Amino acid sequence: MNTSALPTKLTFWQKLLYGSGDWSLSSFTTIRALLYTIFLTDVVRLNPGLASFSALIGTAWDAINDPLIGAINDRVRLRWGRRRPFLLLFAIPFGLGFLLLWWVPPTDSQALKMIYVTLAFMITDTLHTLVNVPYLALVPDISRDYDERTSLSGFRVLFNLLATLVTAVAAPTIVDEVVRSGASPQQGYLLVAGLFGGLAVIPFLVIPLLIKETKIDLEEPEKIDLRKMWAVILRNKPFLYVTGLYSLTWIAFDLVSRMLPFFAVYWVGEGDSLIGRPLYGQNFALESLAMGGLMVVSLFSIPVWTALSARFGKKPAYIIGMVFWIIVLSALMLVQPGQVSLTIALSALAGLSVATASILPESMLPDAVDWDEYQSGERNEGLYFGAITLFRKLSSALAGFFALQALNIFGYQAPPEGVTVWQQSQAALTAIRWMTGPFSALLVLAAVAVAWKYPLTRQQYEQIRLALATRQKSHPEASMAIAE
Repeated sequence: MNTSALPTKLTFWQKLLYGSGDWSLSSFTTIRALLYTIFLTDVVRLNPGLASFSALIGTAWDAINDPLIGAINDRVRLRWGRRRPFLLLFAIPFGLGFLLLWWVPPTDSQALKMIYVTLAFMITDTLHTLVNVPYLALVPDISRDYDERTSLSGFRVLFNLLATLVTAVAAPTIVDEVVRSGASPQQGYLLVAGLFGGLAVIPFLVIPLLIKETKIDLEEPEKIDLRKMWAVILRNKPFLYVTGLYSLTWIAFDLVSRMLPFFAVYWVGEGDSLIGRPLYGQNFALESLAMGGLMVVSLFSIPVWTALSARFGKKPAYIIGMVFWIIVLSALMLVQPGQVSLTIALSALAGLSVATASILPESMLPDAVDWDEYQSGERNEGLYFGAITLFRKLSSALAGFFALQALNIFGYQAPPEGVTVWQQSQAALTAIRWMTGPFSALLVLAAVAVAWKYPLTRQQYEQIRLALATRQKSHPEASMAIAE
């Protein structure tokens, strides 16, 4: 395989333009992570236990479609390239998938509701994969510089956090305002889905028109073999460590995101489903203010973590951020009913660590892809980014499963239709508090333990990059592994 020379430095506008694509992905995942669990229990009125299995069934489909789409994407041979045709073709279906996910089936049957929710989850998740994998797989073709990849991830995370901020603040508040006006919660959720689904289409239509892929001369692709695909993934030791810390981190984040509306409404708000707080004349939902504070702090802390990574390395910077997050999550158990200010303050402090979790694991992944090329002489970035997409969605599904199962086991009851103030049992409240705080903190602690063992240092990566650059010129027959 021959690749054309990559630019030594990316321009500001190149980074900004690529990063804008994460607006679409983040708005989709943020709405689903923050509101979908309480939407299923309180609007679809699906039993939490049944809803949890819908997510797991969708994840089983993920186990097939994510790496498979990544492998297919690696084998595309079109004049426009391998990645850009996927973005152009599936941008609009991806946007329409927002509406599919937030529609309530007109039936009282729990079985039919579960079937619809499962199918909607699988379809929208597949559409997400069809744009997410090609978008992420562009990264190794943009830069091979260790620190510049961190910078590039920072730009992408900038849009990730901007979309998360806007979505997290606007979506719950829009739903609450629709309900206050006398309309149904279903109308509020569909309004949110239509608005953010339409905006999600735009970046994936623009990026393929303005960013060209690096020209790659590839050999005739082999036939897709699922067993071989997983064998390629499992041989990559750095990738397995990145997958471990990445998955544990996002299970924790998604679990907190899913439980936050329940925590805000039933614990802090003491059962008021329309709890909100005025800010500059506008009545915002408490979960909007909490997530908004978290995202604002995350945005402003991106340069801090990028600088720390450049000075100390990705692994030490990640561990520092996660330890701080463990402290903040544990402190959530101190929040008492009615303590709105403390809830918002702790959420804002968590933003420091969320920026770390967003930037550093993402910047480690391309390094692991290059490690595999050094060892095997193959480029499988589509496969790896397809796999990491699988693990990202697996973490989201597991978080949803844990949250819904905990609610079901501890007796959570959805409020009757039309009721805005509803008290949960003490057992359900205890489960909500523990899932939001200490249990999530334990998951982050496990991520720190995995990160501690991550084997690829800056020095080792620089050796890999030098060896790959030399190989492109001389095409040696074999490569030697870097000493551990």
